[in-house]
Amino acid sequence: MDRLASVPRTQTGPGGADFTVRYLRGGNKPYTCPGCHRVIPAGSAHVVAWSNESLFGADRGLEERRHWHTSCWERRLW
Repeated sequence: MDRLASVPRTQTGPGGADFTVRYLRGGNKPYTCPGCHRVIPAGSAHVVAWSNESLFGADRGLEERRHWHTSCWERRLW
């Protein structure tokens, strides 16, 4: 299975908030990157990030996770 992910880590994300970040080797469907608004094709390696500081709790932050091109996340295109 190509969806294996890295160990989650905490990084600073948009607005200086703490985000949980996982690096994925691939996904089952295409996603739109919030950094560049371009498609991340199915099966492409990318980053999944979600806020640790959601006003409605950690579960809500996880529900609002976003899939980013690795380069967009690392270049901080937010």
